[in-house]
Amino acid sequence: MPQAKVFITRRLPTELQQLQEIADVEVWMERQPPPYEVLLAKTKEIDGLLCLLTDQIDRQLIETATSIKVISQMAVGYDNIDILSVTARRIPIGHTPGVLTDATADLTWALLMAAARRVVEADRFTRGGEWRTWEPDLLLGPNVTGATLGIVGFGRIGQAVARRAKGFEMRIIYTSKHRWEPELEESLGVEFASLERLLQECDFVTIHTPLTAETHHLFNKPQFALMKQSAILINTARGTIVEPNALYQALSNGQIAGAAIDVTEPEPIPTDSPLLSLDNLIITPHIGSASRQTRKKMADMAIENLIAGLKGERLPYCVNPEVYQ
Repeated sequence: MPQAKVFITRRLPTELQQLQEIADVEVWMERQPPPYEVLLAKTKEIDGLLCLLTDQIDRQLIETATSIKVISQMAVGYDNIDILSVTARRIPIGHTPGVLTDATADLTWALLMAAARRVVEADRFTRGGEWRTWEPDLLLGPNVTGATLGIVGFGRIGQAVARRAKGFEMRIIYTSKHRWEPELEESLGVEFASLERLLQECDFVTIHTPLTAETHHLFNKPQFALMKQSAILINTARGTIVEPNALYQALSNGQIAGAAIDVTEPEPIPTDSPLLSLDNLIITPHIGSASRQTRKKMADMAIENLIAGLKGERLPYCVNPEVYQ
C-alpha cells in the first residue's frame, strides 16, 4: 500500500521522524512561504497539508486538492483558511490552541515595558553617540506600577496579561464580547467596562481579541480620539485590528504617546511604511510565540493533528469538529 503524501510549507523547529514513518514528506525549505501557484500545484497530489498563517488556503485550492484528507495549521488562529469550503468537503482542520498563551503574554509585557521606558529609543540614543552625561529630563516615560491597564479581549492571553499586571499593582479594566464570572474577576482583580470607557481611562491599552468581521479595524480614528494623550497602545493579536493610517496619525500628531506592535497590516510591513519613521513606535516581526519551547510544542501539536488525520482518526485539536457528525 503506498504511503500517504504530505507537504509542509516551512521548516519546523522539531523532528519529523514520527511523521516520516507513515508518509512521504516534502518540506518547503525557503524562508519565504511557497507562492500560491506552487501551493496550488502541491496540494493537487497530497493527502495531508501542514501550513502556516502565511499560506492562503482558499476555495480554489480546496476544490483542486481532490485527495487531501487533513489540513493541520501550526497556529492558534486560522483566518487564512476558508473554513466553510474545507468543512463542506468534510476535511478536518487542526490548529494549536493553548500552547502560546504565556509566550505571547510575556512578549506583551516586554513591549509594554519597552514602550513605557523608551528602551528602543534609549538604545539608539546610546549607539548613536548621544549619551554625554546624566540628564534629569532625558528619555522620560510613564510609571507602569500603579497605572491603569486596559485589556481588549479577555481570553487566555488577556487573562495571562492580567495576572502579570497584578504584580505591578495596576488597576485593570477589561472589555470583551461577554462579561466573565464574578469569581474570575475577583481572582484577577479586574473590572469590566465598555470599550469607550476603557479607552478614556487607561494609561496602557493592550489588544488580545481575535480577528473577526467585528474587530477588523476596531481601532480607528474615533477610538484613538478617546484615548489619553499619555496612553500607550500594545498589539500582539492581529495587525488588521488596528487601522495603520489612523495609528500613524495618532502617533505623529501626539494624540497618543506611543505604541508597540508585534503584528501589522499588511505583514510583513512594507519598507516604505510611514510607521517605520516614528520614534514612538516599536515594531517586532510577529514573534509573540517565539520561545523555543513554545514553537516546538506548536510544531509537535501540528504534526500530531496531521498524523491523526492521515490515519482517519479524530484530530486532537480540531477547528471544525462538525466534520465528524
